[in-house]
Amino acid sequence: MHQLISLKGNSQKLDGGAMFGHVPKALWSQWITPDDKNRISLACRALLIREPHKNVLLEAGVGAFFEPALRERYGVEEPHHVLLDSLQQAGLSHTDIDIVVLSHLHFDHAGGLLSAWQEGKAPSLLFPNARYLVSKAGWERACHPHMRDRASFVPALNVLLNASQRLVIVDDEKCDLLGDDYRFSFTNGHTPGLMHTIVNVPDEDPVIFASDLIPGSFWVHLPVAMGYDRSAELLIDEKKAMLEFAVRQQARLFYTHDPAIALSSIKEEKGKYLPVNGVAHLPA
Repeated sequence: MHQLISLKGNSQKLDGGAMFGHVPKALWSQWITPDDKNRISLACRALLIREPHKNVLLEAGVGAFFEPALRERYGVEEPHHVLLDSLQQAGLSHTDIDIVVLSHLHFDHAGGLLSAWQEGKAPSLLFPNARYLVSKAGWERACHPHMRDRASFVPALNVLLNASQRLVIVDDEKCDLLGDDYRFSFTNGHTPGLMHTIVNVPDEDPVIFASDLIPGSFWVHLPVAMGYDRSAELLIDEKKAMLEFAVRQQARLFYTHDPAIALSSIKEEKGKYLPVNGVAHLPA
């Protein structure tokens, strides 16, 4: 039995123009209302999969590792580690997680692996009993970032992951640690080696962890890409392939950053893709 639970992490406010790329504000502001600094509210949502003999966590959100000045700069709203509270509400601690799957190592997806900021104290690595799964290309990018995305990674996290002896580099669509109900696909438009977990749920439609290829329901629209993306044209082609797969397999997409929708099905209509049957939360 697989029990899927969406977990709230620390929320962020980021520049709406950066999140919607070339889409004019006159259009995207009809979808999400910005604040007086042009920022929009975003979730940093994780997916917990509870099985009889293991607990799998897909991502850890941004967490609370930033010092106060950086927390303000990057729009992280809560000073405490919200994901740990969400795990507790689901009846677990971070020590109960057996596997953490990271789509990539940008701080808003992996920062939650670190303990909350304390003055004069370096952050520690959480989830002490878990194996951390990262794609080969994603790990290489985190260790050797381009000047354009260097600020998106956390060098101290790389050091801690490498020293943990629990880092697992994935370079195939399957990983023996997870079993046959899980497989991976990889995209490169947002960042090299972005790893999407596809979960086959018994007696239900499959779930695709879309991550930053499709960060929320507004980004299902094919032409929409983020200013943070490495290659917008490549990303749009990869997104089209994922949406075609979702329609063909009747799969549902899990969104990490959508402020209101955690999961939706996808409908194709006259060459356009639409999120349908969205749900705000997958309860424990």
